[in-house]
Amino acid sequence: MSYFTASKNDKDVKLPAEPARLQPAPAARPAVAAAQTNVSTLASGMHVIGNIVCAGPLQIHGRVNGDIHAAQLTICEGARVEGKIVAPETVIQGSFNGSIHGNAVKLQRTAVVEGEIYNKSLAIEQDAVFEGIARRLDQPVAAPTGDEAAGVTGRGYMAAVNGAANGAGVAAPPLELRAEQQAPGVSPAL
Repeated sequence: MSYFTASKNDKDVKLPAEPARLQPAPAARPAVAAAQTNVSTLASGMHVIGNIVCAGPLQIHGRVNGDIHAAQLTICEGARVEGKIVAPETVIQGSFNGSIHGNAVKLQRTAVVEGEIYNKSLAIEQDAVFEGIARRLDQPVAAPTGDEAAGVTGRGYMAAVNGAANGAGVAAPPLELRAEQQAPGVSPAL
């Protein structure tokens, strides 16, 4: 028997042809790969005061005072966050004070968390510090869409956060401030 030629028995057996595999269009592949691999990062020297909406994964190394809605959130060791988190996947390694709404929440050994955790799955490592309450979610938390992150939808960020928190799904319209024009020398009416 030779290693390079088929034996008499092998010649008689026909293998079925392999079905053609469908491949996405070449232009679609980089966009999908980019969406899965791009991680937004707030460096350790940053301090953000305000709300953050991120349609992809987000890592925080600095400080944030405000609400965060992300597809996947990691608060890294040494980071400090205060506010409300809405993220399907949340990993806490640093310090957090506020409320978390997530499908899978992990408090790693260096985490210090004070507040409320609403979850489908909660994992707390041995040396993690957690002071507060943990409750099961009835409905899973959804990641923000690209339009929500860009502020395109009428629903907006707070509706997504409030809807996840209380099921409302409708937010008050944003406050609009306008500067009134006056003629010189005319005092504004009281």
